Amino acid sequence: MVLGFAAVVAVGTVLLSLPIATTSGERADLVSALFTATSATCVTGLAVVDTPTHWSAFGEIVILGLIQVGGLGIMTLASLLGLLVARRFGLRMQLTAQAETKALDLGDVRKVVRGVLLVTLVFEAATAAVLAARFATGYGYDWPRAVYHGVFHAVSAFNNAGFALYTDNLIGFATDAWICVPIAIAVLAGGLGFPVWLEIWRRRRGRQRWSVHAKITLITSGILLVVGFVVITIAEWNNPETLGQFGPGGKLLAGFFHGVMPRTAGFNSLDMGEFESGTLLINNILMFIGGGSASTAGGIKVTTFALLAFVIYAEIRAEPSVHVMGRKVPASVQRQALAVVLLSVGAVMAGTLALLTLTQFRLEVVLFESISAFATVGLSTGITADVGAAGHLVLVLLMFLGRVGPITLASALALRERSRRYDLPEERPIVG
Repeated sequence: MVLGFAAVVAVGTVLLSLPIATTSGERADLVSALFTATSATCVTGLAVVDTPTHWSAFGEIVILGLIQVGGLGIMTLASLLGLLVARRFGLRMQLTAQAETKALDLGDVRKVVRGVLLVTLVFEAATAAVLAARFATGYGYDWPRAVYHGVFHAVSAFNNAGFALYTDNLIGFATDAWICVPIAIAVLAGGLGFPVWLEIWRRRRGRQRWSVHAKITLITSGILLVVGFVVITIAEWNNPETLGQFGPGGKLLAGFFHGVMPRTAGFNSLDMGEFESGTLLINNILMFIGGGSASTAGGIKVTTFALLAFVIYAEIRAEPSVHVMGRKVPASVQRQALAVVLLSVGAVMAGTLALLTLTQFRLEVVLFESISAFATVGLSTGITADVGAAGHLVLVLLMFLGRVGPITLASALALRERSRRYDLPEERPIVG
């Protein structure tokens, strides 16, 4: 997975470095090409140059292709890794001890790839159709241009990328429900993950019960969506630079849109640089948590966050084991979740410290930028282009680590788990 994403980034960097990729016909500098290729492949959305004016049609198509490959790749590979882990610890393997049950056969791979392609195609096509119709009928675009804009933003939305073909992103459409709602729905759909959509499909046909993973993903995502919408809307309601400029309907629409985006798409219909400090903080929390496992979203994932919440709840109640929705959670899974969270915190803190050293920006906006990069969100207060070449390389590293790190780390920890033939004497250090 790591080598595959690195190869795609490398190819994208080369393509975006070609003179044909820019509107000026001059080669883009290496750092800008690398940053944009990484941001697109890792479906982040941060940009060091203005996408619609700096990149030519060829450059935009390259970016679109990188977004699609990155989104499909992460959903497919993460789903396959999840299936591999499930096989590794499945009941059949425990009963028969057959080594071949640890592997995936060709049929499994084909089913996962077909499923991911189908889910992606359905949501992207539906979103593109609605957006194209709106651009054509509401804004006077000719149909070729309307379809192009519809497809680009649909792909960017479902893959949680956040790239837009407008200098101000989607600020010009802040009160247009026909633009904002389809994009928000596509973002939410991409952020649930293929395993959850597979269960929803099978559940519709009455073929299987809900798994704990699906329950946690759906319930936690719903709670975080409501919390984000309510808190952001209340916090910015009277801010004249953000929601305060709209009527009640516009405020609710923009508040809902920005409640969805930290989950982790980089679209914005309001100026993030004008947000209140409390709003930036809630955005930081939502961005760091992210979306569902094996989805196009980033972050530590909602299942990891919810699992640690259950661990804390069990500890407060002095319970010897952790139970979630009628199932016991193995101690190994708890350790894996803790490792993912702490290493993610370490990566964000290291990136923040590096940017504070390299720039003159205050901690609040630098921390926001670091979390946005690591969680592959793409939201920014407007400092991305001004952190310098060294700062851009720091953000490139954060985006790459944030895209492949949590998935590969969790999978590696699970697949390398082994029993120990002996235990050392027990001793309790002082905690707290």
